[in-house]
Amino acid sequence: MRNVLLAALAAGVLAAAPLRASAQAPAEPKVLRYAFRSDITSFDPAKVSDTYSNTLITGMFDAPVRWAYLARPFKLEPSGCELPEVSADYKTLTFKVRPGLYFHDDPAFKGRKRELVAADYVYSLKRHYDPQTKSPNLYILESAGVLGLSELRKKALQNKTPFDYDAPVEGLKALDKYTWQIQLARPDPRFVNNLANPMAAALAREVVEAYGDRIGEHPVGTAAFMLKRDEWRRSSRIVLVKNPAYRDEFYQEQAPADRPDLQAMAERLKGRKLPMIDRLEVAIIEEPQPRWLAFLNDEADFIQEVPFEFITTAAPNGQLAPNLAKRNIKMNRYPQADINFTFFNMKDPVVGGYEPAQVALRRAIGLAYDVDREIRLARKGQMVPAQGLMPPGTWGYRPDLKTEMSEHNLAKAKALLDLHGFKDVDGDGWRERPDGSELRLQRATQPTADYRVLDELMEKAMRAIGIRIAFKQAKFPENIKASRAGKLQMWNLAWVATTPDAGYHLAVAYGPNGGQANHSRFDLPAFNRLYEQQAVLPNGPERQQLMDQANKLVVAYMPYKISGHRIWTDLSQPWVTGTERNVFRRDFWQYVDVDMAAKAAAER
Repeated sequence: MRNVLLAALAAGVLAAAPLRASAQAPAEPKVLRYAFRSDITSFDPAKVSDTYSNTLITGMFDAPVRWAYLARPFKLEPSGCELPEVSADYKTLTFKVRPGLYFHDDPAFKGRKRELVAADYVYSLKRHYDPQTKSPNLYILESAGVLGLSELRKKALQNKTPFDYDAPVEGLKALDKYTWQIQLARPDPRFVNNLANPMAAALAREVVEAYGDRIGEHPVGTAAFMLKRDEWRRSSRIVLVKNPAYRDEFYQEQAPADRPDLQAMAERLKGRKLPMIDRLEVAIIEEPQPRWLAFLNDEADFIQEVPFEFITTAAPNGQLAPNLAKRNIKMNRYPQADINFTFFNMKDPVVGGYEPAQVALRRAIGLAYDVDREIRLARKGQMVPAQGLMPPGTWGYRPDLKTEMSEHNLAKAKALLDLHGFKDVDGDGWRERPDGSELRLQRATQPTADYRVLDELMEKAMRAIGIRIAFKQAKFPENIKASRAGKLQMWNLAWVATTPDAGYHLAVAYGPNGGQANHSRFDLPAFNRLYEQQAVLPNGPERQQLMDQANKLVVAYMPYKISGHRIWTDLSQPWVTGTERNVFRRDFWQYVDVDMAAKAAAER
């Protein structure tokens, strides 16, 4: 195998090629290798909201339901439970756990074979309410008002006592060994979608209690893969292996009628036992160049989201490059249901607040920032401008909408600043605040090439309107932690949908979600009312109108400068089949097959 990576990568970031099987040896394990651009934060479903952690969690734990992988339009299918019975008023959901699902073997079970039961889902969802958990996803449950649990949480906080997991609550209970129920205070026609999210995954109480604060290092679920703990190297390498006791599940995917290529693939794979690979090896490679070179030199079987710096090399004008086509490399391009943004901490004394002058400052920053330059220079054309919070691929998105969110207008930005008293008082070329104090911004960033380009674009935009800005570097997990604690003034990141509904993204501006989905801590009563009103309505014109009004408020107050929605280009080696993506499913590798004979032949 050719190796162009740095010595450090060869020493541990990428796995060495497995030994080829001899005639007498067992069949060589099927291995899929690819890379994350950032490390995970935890393996605890109740403590994470980042894509990287959730991707691996989805493969190890069973949420109650999941998105059918190839189905279009998107639809839910059973996972740990059958599809629920939902009451006519959308307030009561009753689930049946699928009998015969067992947790991975673990010392916490003391030699017992531990079956998944209804009480496990009840316990796992309650963990989000436990103040000690500090769940970033609590807002998903609280927004629908699961009866009795917010009160139980409040009691623990007020009395400074441990959360009482055994206290009965009306809104979440096991009815028998396999049946459990959720009751909501308000109708929520789409609440079940949230239970396809990894945050709804089932854990065993005895495992959580056995490992305590280290539960995030000991994932024990019921799904297709298990963590190979002795091969886990933080910030370097993560290995999952197939669960030998995984239930009988078979490839039965139904491809959409307008995709004959996917129909042919589904027919070839039909009836195959899942998962089809034995081992998943994930390297943590933050810099784009070594991630790209790893794929080019056959050290990775798949590359998710070709780095923007190399997209014109990989797919000039949206077509697979001839040199890659000759190698029979396969390409998949698709719009990602996400928003890419810089948030402003609304509690920060420099950029926060709802006073006209503070709103003007944020709007001026947004107008000064050139989204088209970001798309051309940083994203290499692999992004479309955003007009607000709602991304493509979700219900509620308006492809015909045009707002100030995507506008670049330096004259308008300067006029707003002048009008509201942000002027150069001392003649040094930099604006001061209306009270004469220094105006200096600080945006959090990360030590990678792609962030350096984004930082340069922001610095240039601020210099053009006379505002100082500095950048503070940290790695992604540290920035996430600081952001949730309200310690960042500004930060650029993405919010990726887990459900095909734009209400998921409106939640990032809902006041009660501050410190969770709402990184900006925006808390505007008018927006909150609109968010609550649309949440209880079925999809239709009335809901769309409310969502549009809420989006207008975000554009006007600018707690987020939303730059765009990414277009992802994935490449896979010729020996890999099945990497076509459902953007709402993280564990695509459950549906992937690797032809190890073809791979070995290519390496010779």
